[in-house]
Amino acid sequence: MHSAPRTRPALDRAGRRRRTLGAAVAAGLALGALTAPAAAAADHSGPRGAGADRPKVDTGSPVRVNQVGYPTHGPKKGTVVTPATKPLTWTLRDADGVKRAGGTTTPAGIDRSSRQKVQTFDFSEVTAPGKGYTVTIGGKKSEPFTIGDNLYGSLRSDALAYFYHNRSGIKIDKKFVGDAYARPAGHDRKAPHRGDTEARCTKGVCDYRRDVSGGWYDAGDHGKYVVNGGISVAQLMSSYERTLTAPGADAAPLGDGRLRVPERGNGAPDVLDEARWEMDFLMRMQVPKGKPFAGMAFHKVHDKQWTGIPTRPDQDKQPRELRAPSTAATLNLAATAAQAARLFQPYDAEYAKRCLEVARTAWDAARAHPKKLASDRDAIGGGAYGDRDVRDEFYWAASELFITTGENTYRTAFLTSPLHGDADALFPRVSGVSWASVAGLGALDLATVPGNLTGEQRAAVRSTVTKAADRYASFSEKSAYGVPYAPKGGKYEWGSNSQVLNNMVVLATAHDLTGRTRYRDAVLRGMDYLLGGNPLNQSYVTGYGERDSRNQHHRFWAHQLDPKLPHPARGSLAGGPNSGLEDPLSKKKLKGCAPAMCYTDDIMAFSTNEITINWNAPLAWISAYVDDQER
Repeated sequence: MHSAPRTRPALDRAGRRRRTLGAAVAAGLALGALTAPAAAAADHSGPRGAGADRPKVDTGSPVRVNQVGYPTHGPKKGTVVTPATKPLTWTLRDADGVKRAGGTTTPAGIDRSSRQKVQTFDFSEVTAPGKGYTVTIGGKKSEPFTIGDNLYGSLRSDALAYFYHNRSGIKIDKKFVGDAYARPAGHDRKAPHRGDTEARCTKGVCDYRRDVSGGWYDAGDHGKYVVNGGISVAQLMSSYERTLTAPGADAAPLGDGRLRVPERGNGAPDVLDEARWEMDFLMRMQVPKGKPFAGMAFHKVHDKQWTGIPTRPDQDKQPRELRAPSTAATLNLAATAAQAARLFQPYDAEYAKRCLEVARTAWDAARAHPKKLASDRDAIGGGAYGDRDVRDEFYWAASELFITTGENTYRTAFLTSPLHGDADALFPRVSGVSWASVAGLGALDLATVPGNLTGEQRAAVRSTVTKAADRYASFSEKSAYGVPYAPKGGKYEWGSNSQVLNNMVVLATAHDLTGRTRYRDAVLRGMDYLLGGNPLNQSYVTGYGERDSRNQHHRFWAHQLDPKLPHPARGSLAGGPNSGLEDPLSKKKLKGCAPAMCYTDDIMAFSTNEITINWNAPLAWISAYVDDQER
């Protein structure tokens, strides 16, 4: 994983929280709620990979493209699944069927991620804008797509709206989301047991109640987790901070009055308003003065027992419980509060001051309690998010505090970290940046945000970023599907799509720093993969592409179980292929699948088809970056 190995393999760390959810559902909590629509979920048929023992699935056309489209002046590549060993003829036609380009494919052999025999094709020379383009090979036609600019502006908006949809403690207003998605506030004062406004601690943790209202629901469940909220809110804030530092970045689409948030019109960028909803919750999770472990952060708050599916948040009758403070959660609070302090300074100086005070207090508390580690076994009613190595959290928190304050205490802390300067440690090959590996967040900000680093120190940090980006770019270039992701042993992990995106964030940052098109092209090829140019011919983002995911695991967006409930909202990212198959449905349906084929769009396939805040956050970040490239 990196030079300072964790206590468990990366695949386990990234998926640990998810497997605990799987155990609960497998025990019958959610399966008891299955209805006829779920039981009648479509059977898939047709060949999948090589060999009769492989699971069957309908992947549609063998010609795979980005089903949304290709920027006018970016790379335009695709893949065709074929047993042919010699080049084939491809033809690009417009919406009227007129031939616009043609050529021959390049044999690529067997794609290891899917075990498919494939060839690739390249039509990058085509720059004529238009909708309804298709590529035909051997009589098989691709899904339609667009060539043009401004392809991803709506995706950025939809990906960010995901967070408002999943706010806790506030009514979700139909004027922002429409009738189907509007709902009463979840877990507010009116809820049973007063919801999160008077949350009690689990036995033995504390003898008082806390107001920990607000924030975002983490995933398909109703839990709120500081360590997963931390990386998510950091990436939302970073999407805005990038507009202050990166050449050509446009802040306007993230500005006041541009997003679907009720705070619009208050003079602050809407993306920061959304981030503030989570930051307020994170700061409420800090243990108050005078109490044991004062200054630390409670690790999480969620239901006492797992709720069934579907369950709308305002209909949840389970009492809510706080779980013990942890060093990891405390450092997540320190890092994000420090970042918030500098970003909110121009808009609310008092709030910025409070954020910095919270960050300093959290840092000091973590230093005083460096080994209060979250348990892997605390998984009743919510995910465990256990973490036995917090050196990465210390690195991230020190970096953010230094950037904000310029103080040598924090500079020394990250410069003397064993992770500093080690690209493999900061950006692990296997799982990349994730909730369990956050040091890279600090390195990205040190490399891009102006501060008090010496020229030599900044150059060294930037070198680690570009070194990691070179590795991810090579993954993309060697892949028949262009995906900048190549996990050790070839096994795709839980939430693999988020790892693809987090690798793309590193690539995009390297492009911002250097201007090298190699990095930009790898990001664009990653978008191709996510939006249909993959072994399953599947767009993993709801509402984008002809064959998009629509049945992700979620307790309210559960149309597959109850037709009166909605599908996931546009811009919701499915977790994607997971070699572990850690839910009963996937185990049965996908047994024997090749790594990139271990996915099914079913609400009960939660180990491949869950949605979460920390998967949508890098989607929003990357959508903003790509949209900037098209201007």
